Amino acid sequence: MRGCNAGVMLAMMADTSDTPDTGGARSATATRSLLISVIGAAAFAVLALLWGLAVSSPMIVFDGLYSFVSVLLSLVSVAAVRTIERGADERYPFGRHAWEPLTVILKAVSLATLCGYALIGAIGDILAGGKHPETIPSVLYALVATVGAGLMTRYLRSHSDGLVRAEAAQWLMDTLLSVGVLLGFLLALGLESAGHPDIAGYVDPGMVILFSVLFLRMPVRLFTRSLREVLSISVDPALSGDIETAVNGIVEQYRFDEVFTRVTKIGDQLDVEIDFVVGAHSTAREVTEFDRIRQQISDILETMPHEKWMTVSFTAERRWAH
Repeated sequence: MRGCNAGVMLAMMADTSDTPDTGGARSATATRSLLISVIGAAAFAVLALLWGLAVSSPMIVFDGLYSFVSVLLSLVSVAAVRTIERGADERYPFGRHAWEPLTVILKAVSLATLCGYALIGAIGDILAGGKHPETIPSVLYALVATVGAGLMTRYLRSHSDGLVRAEAAQWLMDTLLSVGVLLGFLLALGLESAGHPDIAGYVDPGMVILFSVLFLRMPVRLFTRSLREVLSISVDPALSGDIETAVNGIVEQYRFDEVFTRVTKIGDQLDVEIDFVVGAHSTAREVTEFDRIRQQISDILETMPHEKWMTVSFTAERRWAH
């Protein structure tokens, strides 16, 4: 079951295709390994879909659909990254960073819809008396998925590249999930062997319900975070706190009457607007002094790991700053 990691990984591969090797930080070997990971994810998705339909297993079909949708959405991520890289122009005077949260929202809604659909279908199967897939072929699939994901994890973990190791961690999670599915199908097989096929029929839809609920957490979290960015809601205080502390220090240093600080985040861009109210006792009153303050703020923002769009204004009228 592949998550949204593939989108980031594909985007990075697209970025590195035109980037010279700088000491092996993103070597050709690492890029090839990431490509193998994507191909492996797509292959497992197709395998799960075909196998699940053949043995009438909602759990295997859900596994394949989730993986397949994730890989398709990764292509959307690549397109979004390429668009963002084009930067600002006449049509997008403030840049294209909004494409990032919009893409994440699309991915989150798609995955949440899939999980919700699977959840409703599984509840229907439970109410109808369970689902009875071909148990032995289902166990075989879970075994193949577990071994395959485990081998991919071992292969990727042999690399020192950070992105490759992050992908290996995702495959390790897939391995553990496959083990859980394998145990579930073994439980169903045991119940059938013990003469309880009626109870065994609840195992497959029960697993779909369990994994659907577990997987819903990730798209809901992504959707909430990205929607905050699209709506330009203030960033977390942990991100804006240092800026506000520095700005308040400037207010005291130059004896400004007041300051209004607004910080939002869209994708990887941090939008910072700071409006100082200049009073009768303020020590900074010339344009050159204002520019020196702007530079002081710019130096502070340079320490933060984001692209910045900074606006700093000065006014003697509070209504223009509020």
